[in-house]
Amino acid sequence: MNLYDVIVIGGGVSGSSAAMYSARFNLNVLVFAEEPGGLITTTHLVENYPGIKSIGGFEMGQTFMEHAQETGAKFKYSRVDSVEKFENEDGVMRFRVMKGDEEFIAKTVVLATGTKHKHLGVPGEEEYANKGVSYCALCDGAFFRGKTACVVGGGDTAAIDAKILRQFVEKVYVLVRKDHMRAEPTNLKKLEDDDKVEIMYETEVESIQGDGEKVTHLILKDGSEMKMDAVFVAIGWNVKNELALQIGADVNDRGEVVVTREARTNIPGFYAAGDVTDAEFKQAIIGAAEGVYASVQAYNYITDGKD
Repeated sequence: MNLYDVIVIGGGVSGSSAAMYSARFNLNVLVFAEEPGGLITTTHLVENYPGIKSIGGFEMGQTFMEHAQETGAKFKYSRVDSVEKFENEDGVMRFRVMKGDEEFIAKTVVLATGTKHKHLGVPGEEEYANKGVSYCALCDGAFFRGKTACVVGGGDTAAIDAKILRQFVEKVYVLVRKDHMRAEPTNLKKLEDDDKVEIMYETEVESIQGDGEKVTHLILKDGSEMKMDAVFVAIGWNVKNELALQIGADVNDRGEVVVTREARTNIPGFYAAGDVTDAEFKQAIIGAAEGVYASVQAYNYITDGKD
C-alpha cells in the first residue's frame, strides 16, 4: 500500500504551491499532474504576479513544478479516477485515491484541479475543433499567419487573445455578445487603437461552417455570413469539480468548491485551492496562496489532528 501524508490533485500553480510547502514541512507528498503546469501554461505573458515583472505562462507553470520537485514532492503525470474517504483498521480517517487499478492512500488531500474552457455549444464547434476552432490563441495562433481570425468573448481573456493573434493574422475580429467589453481598460484601449483589430458588439455566432477540412465562415445570429479562417473561443471556464462532488464536498451554485479562508472544505482533511474554489478573484497569486494555506492546514491536521 502506498501511504502519503498529502496527495495533491492538480499540477498547476495552486497544486505546486501546496506540494512545495508540504514538502518543506517534511511531509511525504505525491502530486497528480494530469496537465503539467496547469492552465497558466497556455497564457502568453503573466505580468501581474507581484515580484515578477513579466514571465511566459509556460515558463511560470514549469518553474512552480520544478520548485515543488526540488523541495521533495513526487509527481505523477496522470489523471485521478476517483477519491473516497474511509476508516482504516485503527478507525483513523484516510483517503483512497484511485488511478486505474492503482490505489494510493493519503492522510490528507488537496484538490487543485482548476478549470476547463467553456464551449459555445453551436453547430460546427466540435466538428471543426483543431481544424480552425481553438481555445488557446498562444498555442494555435501561429498556424493562421496571414489569415482572418476572430475571438469570441467579452472579457480580459478575449482581449489578450486578440492581442496575441494580431501578431500572426491579417485581421482579428472580436465578437462580443453584449454592448461592452469587461476587459481591463488598458487592454481594451490597445484593441481600440489597433488597426488590425475590430470589435463587433452585440454579435453572436449561430454556427461555424467549413468545407469538412477547415473552417471557412460563420453564420451570425442576425443571419449574416462572415468569412473566417479561425475561431478562438474565450468565454470563460467551468470548474473541474467532479472529484469534489464524488467525495461530497460542498459546492456553490456555480459548481465551485466552497472553502474557508484557510482552504478547508466541509470534509476534515480534504482541502481545495485555486480556480476550482469559490474564491471570487481567480488569479495565479490567489491560487498560490490558497495552496499554501491548504498545506499548512494539512500539516496541522496530520500533526495534531485538528483541522
